[in-house]
Amino acid sequence: MQLTGKTALITGASRGIGRAIAQELAQQGMQRVILVARNQARLLEVAAEIEGFGAEAIVLPLDLTQTVEVNIAIAKVWKHHGPIHLLVNCAGVAHQSPFLQTKLPKVQEELSLNLMGIYSMTHFLARRMASKKEGRIVNVSSLMGKIGAPTMATYSATKFAILGFTQALRSELAAYNIKVTALLPSLTETDMTRNTQRFRWVASMTPEKVAKVLVNSLAKESPEILVGWQSHLAVLGNRIAPRVLEWWLQLTAPKDNRRAKQPI
Repeated sequence: MQLTGKTALITGASRGIGRAIAQELAQQGMQRVILVARNQARLLEVAAEIEGFGAEAIVLPLDLTQTVEVNIAIAKVWKHHGPIHLLVNCAGVAHQSPFLQTKLPKVQEELSLNLMGIYSMTHFLARRMASKKEGRIVNVSSLMGKIGAPTMATYSATKFAILGFTQALRSELAAYNIKVTALLPSLTETDMTRNTQRFRWVASMTPEKVAKVLVNSLAKESPEILVGWQSHLAVLGNRIAPRVLEWWLQLTAPKDNRRAKQPI
């Protein structure tokens, strides 16, 4: 995908992976970056960084679970700023908890943002991309969308669902020249992972690394983008020796049952 002269919209752009992707796109020549998240103050900080790289930044404070407001905002931004060529669905939340201690409101929050938020934004934009016969959609899943992990049942369920959603769209939207890809980072260091109960012996990566891998992969048409050698090893292990991998996950899983919250 050629970035020069193009417009991207990134959800979850106020922090973590979304913020790093917005910065990397701007550095690599994206003309305009539309930043979507709930926290307007943080979005303004990212916008200033984006403009420092020479790209135009547009701040769009939105709650993705409010579908009517999202639809209206997307219609306005498309009308005033032209076609959006790249959508990166990065917004998400995770509540870490042993399944038997899970609280239903937390489950509903994960389902609403991680699934319906992506579904709504993609639906609103894909229809417009189809009318232009051009577009690229990147849905940020997770390594936990390939391998379910203890204490992360709901999060894993949403990320597995995103992969199925991505695969279905890839076939369906191909006729409209819209390419759909899933990005699968593993543990990523963000401001919200500090209190997470970590899986032992799992190395983390920076949001910047994830962003570079994604942007470098946009020239290709890979259906899924795994980030880091551990991700490739885990997926291979799940394919050839799933029982061994399950044993390994149980061995490395957090023993402390305290709940923690983290972004994608």
